[in-house]
Amino acid sequence: MRPSDRDIEQALIGWLPRQRWFAGKGREIAQVEIVSGTRLTGPGGPPGAEEPELRHTLVAVRQDGARDLYQLLLGFRHRLPDRLRYAEILALDGVHVYDAAHDPELTGVLLQCLAAEARVGPLSFHRVPGAQVETGLTSLASTAEQSNTSLVYGEAYIYKMFRRIVPGVNPDLELNLALTEAGCRHIPRLYGWAEMRLTDLGDRGGDRPATVGMLSEFLRTASDGWQLATTSVRDLYGSPPEVSADQAGGDFAAEAERLGVATASVHRDLAEAFGAGQVPPRALREAAARMEEQLVTACTDVPELTRYAEPIRAAYRDLAELERPVPVQRIHGDYHLGQVMRTDRGWVLLDFEGEPARTLAERRAPAHPLRDVAGMLRSFEYAAWFLLSGTPGVHHRESDPTQWALLERRAREWADRNRDAFCRGYADGGGPDPGAHRVLLRAFELDKAVYEVRYEARNRPSWLHVPLSSLTRLTA
Repeated sequence: MRPSDRDIEQALIGWLPRQRWFAGKGREIAQVEIVSGTRLTGPGGPPGAEEPELRHTLVAVRQDGARDLYQLLLGFRHRLPDRLRYAEILALDGVHVYDAAHDPELTGVLLQCLAAEARVGPLSFHRVPGAQVETGLTSLASTAEQSNTSLVYGEAYIYKMFRRIVPGVNPDLELNLALTEAGCRHIPRLYGWAEMRLTDLGDRGGDRPATVGMLSEFLRTASDGWQLATTSVRDLYGSPPEVSADQAGGDFAAEAERLGVATASVHRDLAEAFGAGQVPPRALREAAARMEEQLVTACTDVPELTRYAEPIRAAYRDLAELERPVPVQRIHGDYHLGQVMRTDRGWVLLDFEGEPARTLAERRAPAHPLRDVAGMLRSFEYAAWFLLSGTPGVHHRESDPTQWALLERRAREWADRNRDAFCRGYADGGGPDPGAHRVLLRAFELDKAVYEVRYEARNRPSWLHVPLSSLTRLTA
């Protein structure tokens, strides 16, 4: 006898907060309700063997009066292999319920559905015109920290399974479709996507289906931007004191400059695909007010931020006092070194979903492209200061002030060199020159840092020192 929905819902109350992709950490779960369960055993075919079984599941989670939808792939087995024990959610009456995104025996059905452009209950699967999808490949769930779950199929595809579901087209799909049509060479090839009708579930979304997944090219020979950058920092820290950042073997500045050029190219393609406009000075005052609201909330959540509040407010006031129209367009929205890959064809940009803590409307809203630049500049700071805290032999500033001062200087040198190189490449590639828009860029960077403080406090407390350390410099 299979566990009831009620049994599974109760187990999910304890299981969900432990998942990296769950957005409601730190808040009590009032209720979990399974609102949809669709059996997946092939492209619209009848159920096969009773065990194992894969069920696409949508759950509604209530916290603090709000209701969020999350997507799960639930597996049901009478005997759970040891390799899947870590994914178990519930064991009851001889049946194991688990997160089947980690089960390669079951997830091949997603490729089958995409290849056939199947419709299964409220789910529908689509291919990009002209794209073909190979089936029969085995998946491997990515171990990278992220707000979704990615399944890598052989060396051909990567399927991003969106965990938090909202009505409408996910910006990641929306922008990738437009960039694919524009022939942009700085994104992975898009093959298809999956969506789900929410109107059948009584959800307020009109007739807009919700994006639940997308299938893209797997960049098998690519190198992760964050790993390349932090390796460069580590090389510098390990070099003799007299070796400067430009002389260290792993200097990253040339790549940072090329990344700036690629970023400007993608911004140009986005402007052509979606159009660009201008907002009046009034919009800047409204933006500064929203930044101030986030700062107040963040200071309440993270009292350590309060010491930086006044200089941050001064930067927001400078933004509000600008008296010229500002260009806006669609942008990446959550841009950092973890969202880019270095390939044999150059830099490739990933994950156009936007900041996970913001609403869909906020993520789809046009913005100044320097917001993305600010995000990448913050990421260079992260790469330098995150490794500084983990350098062997240096645990506290007081333990070895001389060594700490040397490493701190090197972190600043590395971050400045790569920030400058990226900005230079971005301007040379046709983007607005960051050096000519310092008030805008400073406000955007501080706003991003405040967001990071709140995000890290909620999701990765051990990383909180990174944005706080860089705020010391940014507000000096």
